Amino acid sequence: MKLHLLLAGVAAASFTVSAGAQTVAVQDDSAQSTEVESASDVSSEEDIVITAVAQGTNRLNSSITISSIGSDSLVQLAPRTSAELLRNLPGLRVEASGGDGNANISVRGLPVASGGSKFLQLQEDGLPILEFGDITFGNADIFLRADFNVRTVEAVRGGSASTFASNSPGGVINFISKTGDQEGGAFQLSSGLDYREFRVDFDQGGKLSDSLSYHFGGFYRIGDGQREVGYDGVRGGQFKANITKSFGDGGDVRLYGKYLNDRAIGYLPNPVQVTGSNSDPEYRDIANFSINNGTLHSGNIQNVQTLDGNNRPTTRSIADGQNPVVYSIGLETQIPIADGWNIVERFRYADISGGFTSPFPAAVGSAQSLANGLGGAGAQLFFASGAQAGQRIADPASLNGNGLLANIVLFDVDLKSLNNITNDIRINGSVPMGAGSLSITGGFYASRQDIQSDWLWTSFVQTVADGGRSELVDIRTAAGTPVTQNGVPGYSASFFGNCCRRSYDLDYTTYAPFAQLGLEIGRFNIDGSLRYDFGQARGSVAGADLGAGFGSGITAFDINGNGVISAPEQQVAVIPGVRSPLDYNYDYLSYSGGVNFRLTGSTALFARYSRGGRANADRLLFGPSINPVTGGLTDQGAAVDFVRQLEGGFKYRQGGLSLYATGFWARTEEQNFEATSQRFFNREYDAKGIELEGRFARGPFSLSAGGTYTDAEITRDVLNPAVEGNSPRRQAKFIFQATPQVDFDRVTIGANVIGTTDSYAQDDNQLVMPGFTQVNAFFSVRPADNVTVTVNGNNLFDVTGITESEEGAIPANGIVRARSITGRTISAAVRFGF
Repeated sequence: MKLHLLLAGVAAASFTVSAGAQTVAVQDDSAQSTEVESASDVSSEEDIVITAVAQGTNRLNSSITISSIGSDSLVQLAPRTSAELLRNLPGLRVEASGGDGNANISVRGLPVASGGSKFLQLQEDGLPILEFGDITFGNADIFLRADFNVRTVEAVRGGSASTFASNSPGGVINFISKTGDQEGGAFQLSSGLDYREFRVDFDQGGKLSDSLSYHFGGFYRIGDGQREVGYDGVRGGQFKANITKSFGDGGDVRLYGKYLNDRAIGYLPNPVQVTGSNSDPEYRDIANFSINNGTLHSGNIQNVQTLDGNNRPTTRSIADGQNPVVYSIGLETQIPIADGWNIVERFRYADISGGFTSPFPAAVGSAQSLANGLGGAGAQLFFASGAQAGQRIADPASLNGNGLLANIVLFDVDLKSLNNITNDIRINGSVPMGAGSLSITGGFYASRQDIQSDWLWTSFVQTVADGGRSELVDIRTAAGTPVTQNGVPGYSASFFGNCCRRSYDLDYTTYAPFAQLGLEIGRFNIDGSLRYDFGQARGSVAGADLGAGFGSGITAFDINGNGVISAPEQQVAVIPGVRSPLDYNYDYLSYSGGVNFRLTGSTALFARYSRGGRANADRLLFGPSINPVTGGLTDQGAAVDFVRQLEGGFKYRQGGLSLYATGFWARTEEQNFEATSQRFFNREYDAKGIELEGRFARGPFSLSAGGTYTDAEITRDVLNPAVEGNSPRRQAKFIFQATPQVDFDRVTIGANVIGTTDSYAQDDNQLVMPGFTQVNAFFSVRPADNVTVTVNGNNLFDVTGITESEEGAIPANGIVRARSITGRTISAAVRFGF
């Protein structure tokens, strides 16, 4: 109770008095001063793990699996997005095809039944970016930008993530900031050579006095982005700063802040031609549309008219794309209270808002057939935007060289508040025990996560063209009667049955006491930890999808204000005034235990068993698990999904060689909702496999590599038993990465290879998504001290890499809606160090 009161004193009125439990991995500040490079850059006993553990510990002494990427690698690899960076971590399946956010991230065969990172938590400096990594249209990676502020990225797979972080039984990825321990900084100018994006990065850190250090940095950019769209698809930046006061007794306190306001395109599925058979398909570009370089975004389609969350006319900008706006402030402190005992406190408040706007193709087909579907046989087509606006399309079969149209549902979500407040406080220390020592940690975590958003979806018809050339198309009947208005058939999700005009106003409050004991005796390290999460979900939702009694979602409304109600204006989606409550509590216990045996000074064996939970959040809404009248659960078990994991392996590190091998098994429960397919899931999965990681360095040459073999299976499906025994969609048997590098005095040459084997597009295991290997390369030269010129090639051989497909089998017209990795992009940068 005293600990609870102390927490309340720090986080005062920010938390409502209710249930909840969640804990975040908090690194020990004493370890933070140790400069940790990439997983294999460190060959000494100072290879310290500080993520998802009780206290900083040596990697060879720990019974968890962890990898890291240092700041030097961030500069050399020049990933276009944070997701592309994370593909270099073993065990992670990262579908890096969505741009600067909206990536699907999983670990060790755990499923991606919908979007985001449900079982994996993304953190900055030991606290979560968002409490839930898969908020619909608010995935955590949207609100993350990796820049010069990052010192290290650490990734823990499985293990103690179950008990040292809430809602992340699969693992924790922690972006750790520089704090000025090393004097100096950098200024970098970079530009795309074959794509239009210009960027400036900077950072500076150092000592203001013997006991006061600081660091600040950020970036700004502008341009089309990786794919040509005909307007500034990316524009904005980030600024972060911190200041640390150290005390003579070993304690310290750090204040830090972040401002992020960026706009970036969210790439959704695009059309691609597929021939051959489901088991042996060939994916080819459609005429005048490249699957790995094109997008349906266009300079001719930037604004849409609709109604806002209060059912008032508004104009929304597609050009805003993924628009994270974040103001955050935090406090970290370590307070010594006795010999070897410390209190570690972490607190952060984040004001988060923005939006997600991107076109999703509900259907792609021949222009005339799609026009007939709206206007009847013999429907007429006219350009509705661009230089040809108003002109009739006389020969639809030759339109844009491919004769295609796309029926678009615009995913347009106003993220009014994803604010969160988090606090983690713990006490840790050790006591002698016989010939060894017993480490003890106890703590309490609390958080509150808002989810306030309005879904303002609408629809339109457009041509299929890349390079920012796509145009809206109007449809008229054979008699010339308009059935669209400026390309819009209805101001709703017309092609999804007018669904999904929704409003969410939710609060999720979480509390979690946790404790750990660790015994170090001789060559053995044995530890066990517990975490008890208890929480509540409160708030309300509105939407016609709730069913009878909750209002109609369609009305007539004069959108353009001309005094005439056109055919599309008779199909205007509104948010009903009747709201459904959300009101339930949940609780669950997580535990983890492991043993590590140090065979020699350079080798170790380990094993661990864990059970962790993930509380389900907004994706339960509008589904069978919530009673829309009471807001309570229809099935109490729906509140939490559990992951059980067994892992064990071998570690070796000596001189310039390190090898790590981990075998794993996981059983996962999954209840979820996918917005694109409007499907609910209720399943269980099994996954087993082996994860390998290593590094070799001799002289100027080094090689880092990793690979993960996974055998995953859907073992139970309540809603669709036909898929039981199948492989989960998009789960490849083998994923791998390798980075060879040669570093001379002033020249560095290297490559970064990312690959995957085949996988199935959907759970019915029909259409295969072929495996692919992507090769990135970098060349840097230092013509003078503190000056570095770098040329970086991403996807150097311009391979097509399909990461997801809406279709589970080749349709009759052979057109599949899919997401691919981005094609070849070349960038150059000049960096000045000081």
